[in-house]
Amino acid sequence: MKKALITGINGQDGSYLSEHLLSLGYEVHGILRRHSVSENQNSRLVKHGTDNIIHTYYGDLTDYPSLVRIVNHVKPDEIYNLGAMSHVRVSFDMPSFTIQTNALGVLNMLEVYRSFCPQAKFYQASSSEMFGNSVDDDGVQRLTTPMNPVSPYGCSKVMGYNLVRHYRHAYKLHACNGILFNHESPRRGSNFVTNKVVKGAVLIKKGKAKNLELGNMDSFRDWGHSKDYVRAMHLILNHDTPEEFIVATGETHSVRDLCNKVFSKLNMDYKDYVVQNPKYMRPEELKYLKGDASRIRDLLGWEPEYTFDTMLDEMIVRWEKEL
Repeated sequence: MKKALITGINGQDGSYLSEHLLSLGYEVHGILRRHSVSENQNSRLVKHGTDNIIHTYYGDLTDYPSLVRIVNHVKPDEIYNLGAMSHVRVSFDMPSFTIQTNALGVLNMLEVYRSFCPQAKFYQASSSEMFGNSVDDDGVQRLTTPMNPVSPYGCSKVMGYNLVRHYRHAYKLHACNGILFNHESPRRGSNFVTNKVVKGAVLIKKGKAKNLELGNMDSFRDWGHSKDYVRAMHLILNHDTPEEFIVATGETHSVRDLCNKVFSKLNMDYKDYVVQNPKYMRPEELKYLKGDASRIRDLLGWEPEYTFDTMLDEMIVRWEKEL
C-alpha cells in the first residue's frame, strides 16, 4: 500500500485530495498546524468523515524539526506540499509570514525530502498568481509565459516553484509543479471571493443580510472545481517524467460575471445588493487569468468534470442548507 503525506491536509484541496487517494487505496498521512481553538484543527476532515481514517500530526512548514520527525515516521512514497498562506489579499498585510511559509517552507520540505526520503515523489502546489499581469498575445497564460507576480503571495510562489525545479535538476529528484489556476468548491473558505459571493447572496435571499461588499469587480479569473484539480495533482505526480503542468479550464469570468450568475440563480439582481468597498482592493491588482491546460489534457488525459455553473450550483446548495 502506497503512503502519501499531505501538508495542508485540512484545507480545501487537502481534504479532497485525501479522499481521492483513499479511494485509490492509499494510506494517507497529513500535517496539521496547531490552532488555539481545537475545533479548527481538522474541521474539514471531521465534517466529511475522514478524520478517523487519516493519520495526522502537528507540524509546520516553518518548523524544520517537526518536518524531519514526521517524514522519518511516515516514510512516504509521495509528498503533496499543499500547505501555504493562501489568501492573496492578506499577503499584502503579512508579507514576511507569506514568504516564510510559502517560499522558505517549500525549501524546508525539499531539504527534508532530499535528506530523508529521496526515493519518494514530490508535488508542489504552484499558482497562476505567479504570472501576475503577463499574458500571451492570444489572451492565455502557458508555461512559456513570463512570470511577473504582483503580490507577496505570487512572489513567494515563484520562489517555491523555482526551488522545486532546482532540486529536481541538482539532486535528480522526482519533484514536480502543478500550476493550478483558481479552483473553488463548497469547502472553500468564505473569505475567498467565490464563496463570499455565494454565501452573501444566500444570506440576502434569506433576509439575513442587506448587501454584499466586494473589491475589484472587473478582475477576470479562470475558475475550476477543487475535486477536478486534485485528480490532476495525482496524475502530475505519477507521470513518468517529473515536470510542470498547468491545470485550468481555459475559460475566464470576471467577478462581476460571478455575481450576476450567482444572484440570477437565486432570482435576484446583483446590482441591487453588491457594493464596492476600497478596503477589499489590492494595492496592485492582477487583472486577467486564463490558462492553457492542453498539455495535461493531451499527455495525461485529464478533463474537468465540473463546469462553472455546476460548481456554483453545488456551492449554493451548501449555503442554503447551512444558513
